[in-house]
Amino acid sequence: MKKIMTLLALAATVNQAGAQDKYFTKTGKINFDATAKNSPENIDGLHKSVTCVLDTRTGNLQFAVLMKGFEFERALMQEHFNENYVESDKFPKAEFKGQVGGSSAEKFSKDGSYDVTVKGKLTIHGITRDVETPGKLVVSNGNINAIADFQVSLADYKIEIPQLVADKVAKTASIKVDCRLAPLKQ
Repeated sequence: MKKIMTLLALAATVNQAGAQDKYFTKTGKINFDATAKNSPENIDGLHKSVTCVLDTRTGNLQFAVLMKGFEFERALMQEHFNENYVESDKFPKAEFKGQVGGSSAEKFSKDGSYDVTVKGKLTIHGITRDVETPGKLVVSNGNINAIADFQVSLADYKIEIPQLVADKVAKTASIKVDCRLAPLKQ
């Protein structure tokens, strides 16, 4: 009986040590849409190289994105985004550091879709603000897909819109996050 208990304890230890806590991607996607209502043009950029790390044990979540990586439909729009609005040379990256609420490591051991709340600090254009938004973590075959949609007021981050184009650019941008995370190999 003592041997069986020792083997069970050893199996539990090996199982816990082998459990994956950290998930990572360098190919996440963020869509930035600041198209004003009734605007004839889409002010819509997509970034396909978002870095994201999620620790399911602690709920810590971090994103980092180089602002020049957003691609727009028109090259001139991309140039204006980088030079005039987010000033990418002066503020080259945006980042988020926060927590996933409503999560626990046990949840992520089985496939399913989990509603969560993401809360933390978002830095854009050199300004850091508290943000909180609902999100979803979808677990499938040992991977996690992190999804969230939220709004960002451009004025909150001191992003100024010239009067000349004020009717084309929304005061609030819609941000859509879609990051497919795989276990981080250590």
